[in-house]
Amino acid sequence: MFKLILCSLFSISLFLSAVHAQEIEQAPGMKFNLDSTGTRYLRLFMWNQIWMRQIENNPGTAVNADNSQWTSDISIRRARIMMYAQLSPRYLILAHFGINNQTFTNGGVPFGGVTGAGGTYTSGKKPGMFFHDVWNEYAWVPSINPATGRETKASFYTGFGLHSWLGLSRLTNASTMRFLMIDAPIFNWPTIELSDQFARQMGMYMKGHIGSLAYRANLNKPFTTLSQPPVENGAKVLDIAVDNNATNPWSTAAYVYYQFKDRDGLRLPFLTGTHLGTKSVFNIGAGFYSSPQGTISHQLQANGDTLAARHNINLFSADIFADLPFGPDKRWALTAYSVYYQHNWGPNYYRTVGIMNEGSVDPNYAGTRSSNGPGNARPLLGTGNIWYTQAGVLLPRIHALKHLRLQPFAAYTRHDLQALRAVASSYDAGINLLLDGHRAKITFQYSARPMIFDKMPQGHLSEYLLQTQIYL
Repeated sequence: MFKLILCSLFSISLFLSAVHAQEIEQAPGMKFNLDSTGTRYLRLFMWNQIWMRQIENNPGTAVNADNSQWTSDISIRRARIMMYAQLSPRYLILAHFGINNQTFTNGGVPFGGVTGAGGTYTSGKKPGMFFHDVWNEYAWVPSINPATGRETKASFYTGFGLHSWLGLSRLTNASTMRFLMIDAPIFNWPTIELSDQFARQMGMYMKGHIGSLAYRANLNKPFTTLSQPPVENGAKVLDIAVDNNATNPWSTAAYVYYQFKDRDGLRLPFLTGTHLGTKSVFNIGAGFYSSPQGTISHQLQANGDTLAARHNINLFSADIFADLPFGPDKRWALTAYSVYYQHNWGPNYYRTVGIMNEGSVDPNYAGTRSSNGPGNARPLLGTGNIWYTQAGVLLPRIHALKHLRLQPFAAYTRHDLQALRAVASSYDAGINLLLDGHRAKITFQYSARPMIFDKMPQGHLSEYLLQTQIYL
């Protein structure tokens, strides 16, 4: 009860600070011109996303070896710095680094600090900063003609390095600074932290536009995965694929989308989740990701032998995005996005995830354990289909609240996966308190994730999340 009262008081103080906030009119990032014309420049971005959470844990969860039905915490979801230099109209260099997912129990480095009376070590402290993106880019046909300063009818760029010019869907290329929801559903980055580095792979990409059609495609070398198919009681378990790309394949991916109204920018790969009424956007898109021989499973042969068989990873998507101001003087704005994924990872491939999961298996728990695992783990993806839809409404300014704007939102996820015995659904709803657009906002979200027992969805568990975000 004390924690609930404290969080309520904290939320009220954030709301009052929002009411009295002053809106800052500025372009995102800090720009340093390298010549008198402003065509050569360095731009710097930085952003922090801090979360407070109250999590209803999956059955059989321990946190710090203590059985926990609920966990409350404060954590760093993202702390990033990104910079790029446009050294001429023809070439650009970019570097993006930072940390993610630091909690009081995890997200740091081994031996990051000493804690507790027994002098034990914790991995919750001193997280290692790493590069998210490092790439070089050359403009063969720039989107802006260097001689005339006018937009060209078509453009073509190529780049090389650790990059975010991804395929599959709009949400796969999402901007983490401009979400509609508090975060992405994570299955939009299907190889997350297995054959990629926090959604990025190393390789080469091309991007550009032809009229209102925008495109991006890549040829990447996935990071190595060497998981082995499961074995139980000394016997090989058949028909369950796991990540193993030991044959060293290259992956290919692409995403194309047609823009019926205003256009998204092409300088950076990160596509906006909601433009907050500043643009009128209506896009339809489609994409794919393919990685030959990316998974492996035990298969029963005609002669009775059990051999390891390799499977291609083939993922496809189709999506639609609308961001439309409406009403008197266009003071309202509707944002809606829907995407359908068709996944083939091999037989019964199934993966769960828990964002900043602090739970571990409680060895003393005698009840039925969730198939998801401990903590806040939930179904992520697998062979089968996923349908995800989100929508939000930006409300008009209220004079008494000065610059604060409100944006309620909701989302629904439908997992129809081969490894589950029934369809699993997730629900999310919340509100953005926009102090200064995306540059300074507070987000409240309630999430209900499916509880899975023996691969069968049975009810839902709750998460309450509060995020403060500021970015330059």
